[in-house]
Amino acid sequence: MRLQRLRLPQNELRGRRYPEPPHPYRSEFQRDRDRIVHARAFRRLEGKTQVFGERLSDHFRNRLTHTIEVAQIARTVAGALGLDEDFTEALALAHDIGHPPFAHAGEEALDAEMRRYGDGFDHNVHALHIVEHFEVRYARFPGLNLTFEVREGIAKHSHDIQPGESAELDEYLPGLRPPLEAQIIDLADEVAYNTADLDDGYSAGLFTMEDIASAVPHYEEFMFEMETSFPGAPRGVQFQEALRRLVDWLASGLIEGTIESVENSGVGSVEEVRRHPHRLVAMSPGPAATNAALKQFLLRRVYLTDALQIERREAAEGIARVFEWFMKDLSRLPAGHAERIGEFPAHRVVCDYIAGMTDGFFRRTERRLFGGG
Repeated sequence: MRLQRLRLPQNELRGRRYPEPPHPYRSEFQRDRDRIVHARAFRRLEGKTQVFGERLSDHFRNRLTHTIEVAQIARTVAGALGLDEDFTEALALAHDIGHPPFAHAGEEALDAEMRRYGDGFDHNVHALHIVEHFEVRYARFPGLNLTFEVREGIAKHSHDIQPGESAELDEYLPGLRPPLEAQIIDLADEVAYNTADLDDGYSAGLFTMEDIASAVPHYEEFMFEMETSFPGAPRGVQFQEALRRLVDWLASGLIEGTIESVENSGVGSVEEVRRHPHRLVAMSPGPAATNAALKQFLLRRVYLTDALQIERREAAEGIARVFEWFMKDLSRLPAGHAERIGEFPAHRVVCDYIAGMTDGFFRRTERRLFGGG
């Protein structure tokens, strides 16, 4: 069963904030995808940590390579379901564009600083600020002028918005689910980062294939299959073959689980998807169990390891120091950011400036301000 009837029709798009004539040979979502790829914020993802920082090794994923992997998986899933692949790809490419330096440690540190002022930091909301205001590339309008649907997907891809949750997000249909293309992104993201972090953790020597097999359902089958099929292959190659099988297992489970979920729901249109009481994109039971166990395994064997905890602590302490330094004297901000004070609260301007930094630029800034190696 393919779900073309639930594909978002091009002739029903809510359009752009600033009207533009249609392009002669690119769809609206292809244009959005291209604008995201050419954005400075997208390029800066190359210098932002995914899990392992560049100080540990330059072989690990960064935020940009992770984004590309999410786009690959999400587009495959959308194509198999008969949904709009270009819409899905645009959302995948934009899903992490609002992340600050130092991965989730950076996000948590910025949120902690903002809470001192009764505010907060959320990378999805920051992504909207980027595509609406911070990217200055066009003479006719601010930002990238993306379609409503892509902006809604940026706001909602990882969670639904409730009425009254945020005045800033009220235009993005709070209380309603996003289209299936946007719902795909969150689980495609999980497939990408769980398998990638497993790959990077194995490369870092944090665990063995046997360790994974003892904790993650179905992985022992993949390991045994590779040992039987390629008995003379190096262990690292057997791991890569099993990893390919794992990615396929999870992505296929996402496709099959979504088909079953949609069939059981009885929805027959995009509007019915929006008004359904819960999201319809889901994994089938077997892959879902594997995915959940993989998360717990990675938490214990990767994310909570001493090396990464030290990196997280240093990142949090550094962000707190730099944030306070700018707040003490706002004239220290670059001119383009200082000009926003008055239009926005000072703490928001400082937060936005730090959130846009790459890991490397932040460290250079910290050394310039406070010294150190």
